[in-house]
Amino acid sequence: MKKTASLLSFVFLTIVFFTQCNNQSQHGEEQKKDSTDVTKNWKIGVQMWTFHLFPFVTALEKADSAGVKYIEAFPGQELGGGMKGDFGIDMPDSTRAKLKQLLQSKGISIVAMGVVVPKDVAEWKKFFDLAKEFGLSYITAEPIKTQWNQVDSLAGLYGIKVAIHDHPKPNEYWSPDSVLAATVGHPNIGSCADVGHWARNGLDPVECLKKLEGHVFGVHLKDIKVFGQVDAADTIVGAGVNNFPAIFAELKRQNFSGMMSIEQESNWYNNVGDVKHTIAYFNEQVAKLK
Repeated sequence: MKKTASLLSFVFLTIVFFTQCNNQSQHGEEQKKDSTDVTKNWKIGVQMWTFHLFPFVTALEKADSAGVKYIEAFPGQELGGGMKGDFGIDMPDSTRAKLKQLLQSKGISIVAMGVVVPKDVAEWKKFFDLAKEFGLSYITAEPIKTQWNQVDSLAGLYGIKVAIHDHPKPNEYWSPDSVLAATVGHPNIGSCADVGHWARNGLDPVECLKKLEGHVFGVHLKDIKVFGQVDAADTIVGAGVNNFPAIFAELKRQNFSGMMSIEQESNWYNNVGDVKHTIAYFNEQVAKLK
């Protein structure tokens, strides 16, 4: 009888043990699966240039009304809201404190700022100091080529990346090859991939992203009406020449985990609806990714 009871007890404990192991294994697989869905880490934001005809405070209200929680600020935008001067490295401490309070009240974070072209290392340090104070992840820039080593060192020191932006020709960074050259030996320098400007330059954004794999720190979401035309008119994302489903799929394949900044360069005075449309389009397309 005792042997039978012991046997039954052993069988019971064995079943419990393997059941728990199986459940833990399945749970681990589910966690692993969830962690590999990099799109959950993607941030959809807005480049404040979208609202550059308005002061920063008004632009922030527009971003808030569109449901945006992340922004890419640009130095030089008039502050407004009773604050003197522009957003940038010359803001006094009192102004910076007011901006932090305003951002916190709306639940909005500045993730990046740019596009900047600092003239020397001293100016770069001021931008890094500002970026650190506001908790930025990267600075969007078009650095002078002779500054690459110094910029990379500063970026590493501050723990803030530098993402090179690609304006249309004849800008020296119009091609992904020129951006890629800046990344060689510079792990803190990468790309802010403006897919609209690449299309203006006659380049396939997906192929450009492939060239820059592992170096894409941020993205500017932009669409245009005519491929290969440097002054092509801007249009709502998804309504132009760019294949955004393919762009999103490539970014997912690369495990991109940064921010995509909507940069709507048309309908300047009434483009909040366009930003909302882009957010809805982004969410729809990302949900379809396998």
